[in-house]
Amino acid sequence: MELGLAGKVALVTGSSRGIGRAIAELLVAEGCAVMLTGRDEGALADTQRAIAAKGGKAKSHVAELREPKAPAALVEAVKRDFGRLDILVHNAGATKRGDFLSLSDEDWADGFALKFFAHVRLARAAWPLLKTAGGAVLAIGGNGAAKPTADFTIGSSVNAAVAAFHKALSDIGKRDGIQVNTIHPGHVDTDRMRRQMEARIAKSGRDMAAEIEAYRRELNVPRIGVPGDIAAMAAFILSPRGRWLHGATIIMDGGEIEML
Repeated sequence: MELGLAGKVALVTGSSRGIGRAIAELLVAEGCAVMLTGRDEGALADTQRAIAAKGGKAKSHVAELREPKAPAALVEAVKRDFGRLDILVHNAGATKRGDFLSLSDEDWADGFALKFFAHVRLARAAWPLLKTAGGAVLAIGGNGAAKPTADFTIGSSVNAAVAAFHKALSDIGKRDGIQVNTIHPGHVDTDRMRRQMEARIAKSGRDMAAEIEAYRRELNVPRIGVPGDIAAMAAFILSPRGRWLHGATIIMDGGEIEML
């Protein structure tokens, strides 16, 4: 299916690995130029080289988006390197798991600093460029927002806030011609998920494949997701074919959450 994304410029945060990298690579394959960003300079360089090897166009900008001035500097880098911005994908951010009574104020502040406040600042800085382009914003949250659990109090709260913020932003987007949506992924096979599996393996003695299969059964899903699942949905939403989708929060988790 031709998605009509050729010639557009996208900024994807957290794009050095996992879901962010998969989204960036698919957007490039569909004809976009992409600004990659993250904290790991080496991983960003690897992603940029992989894209270039396939004939794609990508630049990279190392940024610590927790820092208040970093989002505006990132948008300036996009303006300098590409001269425009059509697509903003908010993907950066991870939060600490653990017992609520053991989590500190600093843990909570850190969880909101990257996955919420960085999104707010980046959307504000990028809005004029997106308005000029008639562009789109897509947030990648997490299904913990709809299925809060005792060991994920920070992440569940942050992801719920991400969805609420982008829903509110979508009303401004109606006025300014900017599409805004959110995807809440379920459990996706990334480096982060495999690190979580290592703690389970230490208790069970199973190998990684067996532990992931045991986890799949616990979640009652047909399979664990892969980054390409989320990337495919993102590319469709961000394309002209998905333009009528606006102000939506899509839970993409293989049926883990059966009803809201």
